Amino acid sequence: MTTKTAVLLLQMGGPDSLSAIEPFLYNLFSDRDIIRIGPAFLQPVIARFIARRRSKKVMEYYKKIGGRSPIRELTEQQGAELEAALGAEYRCFVAMRYSKPDTAEALAAIARDGITNVIVLSLYPHYSRATVGSSINELERGLKKSAAPLNLTYIRQFYDHPLYIAALAEKIERGLASFSDRSSVQVVFSAHGLPQSFIDSGDPYLEHIQATVRLTMANFGDISHHLAFQSRAGPVKWLEPSTEGKIAELAAAGCRQMLMVPLSFVSDHIETLYEIDIQYRDEAVALGIDDFRRTEALNSSPAFIACLAELVRSSAG
Repeated sequence: MTTKTAVLLLQMGGPDSLSAIEPFLYNLFSDRDIIRIGPAFLQPVIARFIARRRSKKVMEYYKKIGGRSPIRELTEQQGAELEAALGAEYRCFVAMRYSKPDTAEALAAIARDGITNVIVLSLYPHYSRATVGSSINELERGLKKSAAPLNLTYIRQFYDHPLYIAALAEKIERGLASFSDRSSVQVVFSAHGLPQSFIDSGDPYLEHIQATVRLTMANFGDISHHLAFQSRAGPVKWLEPSTEGKIAELAAAGCRQMLMVPLSFVSDHIETLYEIDIQYRDEAVALGIDDFRRTEALNSSPAFIACLAELVRSSAG
């Protein structure tokens, strides 16, 4: 056995080709931590039907961003940068919830390296049972099938960590500086949506999101800002306001300059590259917002990698 410590990065994943879209959607709709469709034994069958039906529509979105999600490469780059920041005593591994490399593959790679101490680092800053909870549940199912004796420490959230807030603030400052008059800019934080029922049952996601916005905007004085939620699906009630609704509201009030801040996304993927950069931009321009911009995703910014490194060191210490 080695004395090295493994850092296991948990992320959602995404299709790395057009042919991978349907399997990705199947894995997503099979997850009962996100959605419960009928009895458990029927859900895989129903998920297969939904994935097949939705894949053609979703494929058109991916074609507009290059035919694939970049999230695997971006997450692996985050892992490489984090490993370099931490030093030789650490190895970073990636486990995607709905695509490759999956949790079983990551656990097998850790076992091959003879590592027994593992720090599990969720790349979702804000805890929800639909994201962090689902990934950890999948990990714990994998551990039961694995013979490797692992000592695990979990980092489940970091929504209020000072270095995470600093990394976000750095991106927003860069975005605001690109406008000639920042005082006229409306900043819109766009977080991934969640059914309202999750919050009503005690999920802390909304509270975490609101805390991140409050802490981040403490750096920007009187800049006008708003919080909205994107990526809703299905007929149930989701968190409000929707991002498209907030864009329309601000346009009607005379907004002509808008800076979108993707929140709860630490890497570029379909929600930033298509939903914000293409869909929401087109809607905003049609409504009269002629200067629509987005802050860069955190990806592998040095400030964000410093945050992840501090989280790992604190957990190990």
